[in-house]
Amino acid sequence: MDAFSVALVDGLTMKGITKGRSFFIAGSFGFMQGFMPLVGFWIVELVEQIAGSIAGEKAGQITALIVVWLAFVLLLIVGGKMLIESIIELRKPQEEKEEKQFSYKNVLLYSVLTAIDALAAGVTMHTGLSNTGTVWLHVVIIMVITFGLSLVGLFLGTKIIKLLKGRYEISGIIGGCILILLAVWVILSHYLPL
Repeated sequence: MDAFSVALVDGLTMKGITKGRSFFIAGSFGFMQGFMPLVGFWIVELVEQIAGSIAGEKAGQITALIVVWLAFVLLLIVGGKMLIESIIELRKPQEEKEEKQFSYKNVLLYSVLTAIDALAAGVTMHTGLSNTGTVWLHVVIIMVITFGLSLVGLFLGTKIIKLLKGRYEISGIIGGCILILLAVWVILSHYLPL
């Protein structure tokens, strides 16, 4: 759902999203959402093989805690930056306003930011799965579902911006607020049983 939210933000705030770029965005989100749990899983597996199961369990707990707070801070920074820049843009005269163009760098950054908390899911997968072969099945399912949800988010974002009549600064404010709420959700979902 975090990839869906950021894809929605991309659809709202980025100008020039073509069909090919839509598939690039959705593919990036899908790949990173599947790749990060795999990394978390193999970190715990590696520590467990080197130092034993108790050390693997402790490494998993530490990794999960670091990842959650890192995701919170990064999403808060990016969302806050987007919000502030959009408010500044809103105050400019119409002829000085700049639309946010599509950027491969930003898409890759957002795909990593939304997937960082998925490292913690990989740690959980390690303790919950008895067979490492099923990890690959989980990864593929995560990638496919994230890809589909990201396409839906992009589609909705591009339709909403048409309703806003191209007011990208307003959509930037909405997008910044979504990212900030997403940062709060990452923390709440870690500490509260949601």
